Amino acid sequence: MSDPALPAERREQLVAELMTARRAVGAARKTSDPVAEAQARAAVDAAKIALGERGPPWWDDGAPDYNRRLARNTPYADWHAALPPAK
Repeated sequence: MSDPALPAERREQLVAELMTARRAVGAARKTSDPVAEAQARAAVDAAKIALGERGPPWWDDGAPDYNRRLARNTPYADWHAALPPAK
């Protein structure tokens, strides 16, 4: 989800940039151009960060952030321990 605080005009501009970058990824893959693909993927990432879809959270719900932690070190430890073993 994009940051709802973005002005509509800016959001539209960023979405257009994102779509252009995604098309560039596809074009680079079709031509097997790894340099162009890397540049296009970087443009996708930049647009997503600007939209608030990646990067630091734009919201604050007061809940602790358990990202980048092992489940066994969070309140989800019991749930994780009950999962069947991975195959």
